[in-house]
Amino acid sequence: MSNEINQQQAAAADQKISEMVQQSRILEAYMNDTITREATVTKLIEEARLASSAVQNITDISEVESLMPVGIGVYMRAVVPPVKKLLVNVGAGIIIEKSREDTVNYIESRIKEFEVALSQLSSQKQQIEMRMEQIQKQVNQMLQQSSGTSSPSSAKSQHNSYTHNNRQ
Repeated sequence: MSNEINQQQAAAADQKISEMVQQSRILEAYMNDTITREATVTKLIEEARLASSAVQNITDISEVESLMPVGIGVYMRAVVPPVKKLLVNVGAGIIIEKSREDTVNYIESRIKEFEVALSQLSSQKQQIEMRMEQIQKQVNQMLQQSSGTSSPSSAKSQHNSYTHNNRQ
């Protein structure tokens, strides 16, 4: 009777560890997605800062020779007339004409939006990391407890596979 109860407890521990390992793998995928989005937002911030600098440095008095991207890393020289207005894509395919000052203000507001998004992603990443650490500690505790009694071998092999994959 006692042996049967130990087997049931070991099976329950196996199941719990399996669920926690699965949850950790889901969190790991979410972490990878968050890291990718963070990199994308960082690139958008860099691009916006370059655009702001370029717009601020454009002259509205004389023509300027510039390089115009044609595509796939190919550029051609172009003469840019004095710039008083710029065309700004404000979303949904809508393009409006703005003064240089308004364009710079628009770009700066977008940079602030991107920085808020980056901050939120960083916060999400920290929360995911904390939850993954909690799960890892719980799994380790359960394995230590189960090794003191009967040892659930499938949970141990799953845990070893999990910790091995997380170290890569």
